Amino acid sequence: MTILLALSMVQAQPFGPQAPPKPDPSAASTATEARYDRCVDLATSDPQAGEVDATKWRVAGGGYFARQCLGIAFANQRRWQAAADEFAGAAQDAEVAHDSRAAHYWAQSGNARLAQGDPAQARRALDAALATPTLTGLQRGEASFDRARALVLLGDLEGARADLDRAQQLAADDPLVWLASATLARRTRDLPRARADIARAYDLSRDDASVMLEIGNIAAASGDAEGARGGWSEAIRLAPGSEAAAQARAAMKQFEDAPKQ
Repeated sequence: MTILLALSMVQAQPFGPQAPPKPDPSAASTATEARYDRCVDLATSDPQAGEVDATKWRVAGGGYFARQCLGIAFANQRRWQAAADEFAGAAQDAEVAHDSRAAHYWAQSGNARLAQGDPAQARRALDAALATPTLTGLQRGEASFDRARALVLLGDLEGARADLDRAQQLAADDPLVWLASATLARRTRDLPRARADIARAYDLSRDDASVMLEIGNIAAASGDAEGARGGWSEAIRLAPGSEAAAQARAAMKQFEDAPKQ
């Protein structure tokens, strides 16, 4: 398995919970804050209706709050380019207003660019997000994770390793970070690191077929045929119709097709 499967799973997450902090009284009125809450709730629960609502708000002068909400509505319809454009527009408008939310909007734009399949543009957006100290804690960790995904696609495995190391510190409870780190370690032949990181991913997400697939991959790379079969079989059992299961079935064939001793 390439690292791409491990890293692509984040695309399936709804954008509502990833929204930057809502407007606070120092930057927006109570009415704007309430309007923003309604918009994001609708963009998350009913994205098409949320798109209509956010568009009306933007036309009425909702500014970057409305643009970011519109981006959420597009993202939850998997209209990734439109989402990325709106998040980037919100970020640029927020920068003009000297609003620190710009970093969060750039991070969302980068995430959407990854889902769109444009790692170069994703990296540019995520570089902008991470260039300022205003993105902190978990959100900085997740942005570092996203940039690692982009860097892998661009062939910069050393840069991806540095970003994954930061993500492990700042987003330590995200199993995808550990899964991706284990996959990258396997690719670079650091098998002790791969085994340690996949063990952490398993502790955080024991019923994830992709974690079990990577357990099998690492076992195979370590020469443990029984462990490899066990991991791949469990991936198939957990999610038989998934991409992880398809890759597990393909991997199993290396043993079936191996010459008899």
